[in-house]
Amino acid sequence: MDWTNYLKGWADRYRDDLTANILPFWLRHGSDNVNGGVYTCLDRDGALMDPTKSVWFQGRCAWTFAAAYNRIDPRPEYLEFARSCIEFSDRHCYDPADGRMYFEVAADGTPLRRRRYVFSECFAIIAKAEYAMATGQRHYADEALALFREVNRWLETPGVLEPKYLPAQPAIGHSITMIMINTAATLRRVVRDPLLDAVITRNVETLRLFMHPEYEALLETVAPDGSLIDTLAGRTINPGHCIETAWFLLDEARHRQDDSLTEMALTILEWSWKWGWDAQYGGIINFRDCKGFPNQDYSQDMKFWWPQTEAVIATLAAYRDTGDEKWLRRHQMACDWAYAHFPDHQSGEWFGYLHRDGSVAQSAKGNIFKGPFHIPRMMIRSCEIIDDILQADKH
Repeated sequence: MDWTNYLKGWADRYRDDLTANILPFWLRHGSDNVNGGVYTCLDRDGALMDPTKSVWFQGRCAWTFAAAYNRIDPRPEYLEFARSCIEFSDRHCYDPADGRMYFEVAADGTPLRRRRYVFSECFAIIAKAEYAMATGQRHYADEALALFREVNRWLETPGVLEPKYLPAQPAIGHSITMIMINTAATLRRVVRDPLLDAVITRNVETLRLFMHPEYEALLETVAPDGSLIDTLAGRTINPGHCIETAWFLLDEARHRQDDSLTEMALTILEWSWKWGWDAQYGGIINFRDCKGFPNQDYSQDMKFWWPQTEAVIATLAAYRDTGDEKWLRRHQMACDWAYAHFPDHQSGEWFGYLHRDGSVAQSAKGNIFKGPFHIPRMMIRSCEIIDDILQADKH
């Protein structure tokens, strides 16, 4: 196999798909030219199904278009869309009572819903960090750091955020641990503050609590000491999340030149590939139970768009950092399956929700949870990683 031409071919395909398909779809159909910001509840052809706006997608979309501007092609329309999302968010998406962000707002910004999570804030942070890189406007980086400090304070202060479980069942979750690593690492690209490295280090150590070698699994929820909560929820493996975490850790290991962290990341990736890859139909499955029981989630055997994109990035990053062709073979498996089933050749963009066999479960292009983030991030990051690999091969 000529892996050099293989990688060049995929880099070209990612770049073309990003700039000629994915980003134009959202510019054309998702941009709110009246109120600002992005709509994500779009039908297959881009028709608006619901004017409710996802707050975390104001940040996700802003990051996506600013990153495309910074890393792929500096088109003015990318930066303008990112600015629109950030300004809409700043005007409408923060609760003045405590500075927390909403989860859903109406088209004009009227607040509709809050959740106990801080994911909206994390995506606002990475959006402003990437936009600061694109524009050179320092105040966006300063605002991102100030919000990061607040998020960290909320997480570290008992009682500020509502716990997922009542005190009878103390638990910690994988999701916030992984997202804080990525948020701090993204912000670190534009500001230098000792808090960022400290938060990454703390959360890397916390991640070890979720690793259970007896099951060869990284779990979604564990007791505060890392012990198994022997319930359906406590035994849940989310392979997509775990694979995403693996490439976050690989990038951090590369930054630190830390071989032990690379090994931790590769262990998580290996475990999660085994749990996630569907040997019968292909693709990454949604949920598994570490003891082999049926998972309780109704979508447990479906194929969602985002775990596939995380597998594409992670396998490339693993090859970049090891040179082991096993990871390129797995990248080929992940890419071939994703591109055979998710792209909509009729209306553009990708379907998001497939049945286990790869047939389309529903054809909408977006909702509160799916929009311009995981797919374009895959394309942007993959182009960057492939460039790193090819540049290293020249030396």
